[in-house]
Amino acid sequence: MKKIIIISLLLLSVLACKKKGNSPEGPTDVRIRNLSDQTFEEVIVITSEKSGDIDTIGSIAKESTSDYFRFTKAYPKAEISATINIGGSLIKFSTGAVNFTYLTYIGQDRITYEVYISDMNNRQLTISNVILEEPLVLK
Repeated sequence: MKKIIIISLLLLSVLACKKKGNSPEGPTDVRIRNLSDQTFEEVIVITSEKSGDIDTIGSIAKESTSDYFRFTKAYPKAEISATINIGGSLIKFSTGAVNFTYLTYIGQDRITYEVYISDMNNRQLTISNVILEEPLVLK
């Protein structure tokens, strides 16, 4: 009899446990801060593996910040490319492709990617910091 009661209590406790839900993946509002001394033109941002998470930001003046753009999901890393006018020629710079497979999404927040030119010869941009600004309030 004791075994039946113990097994029943164990079974009841296992069934009563609820899996705690994860926070929603998004949306995430993203903006770019240009930390370099060059103007970024035709800035393109890819924040996740979803096909809808690509947007053209436009131009970002040197040492300034873009407006917020909404993405369905974002990660601490992103693929950011921009053309930069060097000596009268527009040259494309990029952070390079990102593998989003094992990254943890940011969630419903407003964030800022701080980007600078890390290697002028190899046309390399780098995200130096991701700032979590504030939780996103959805209505």
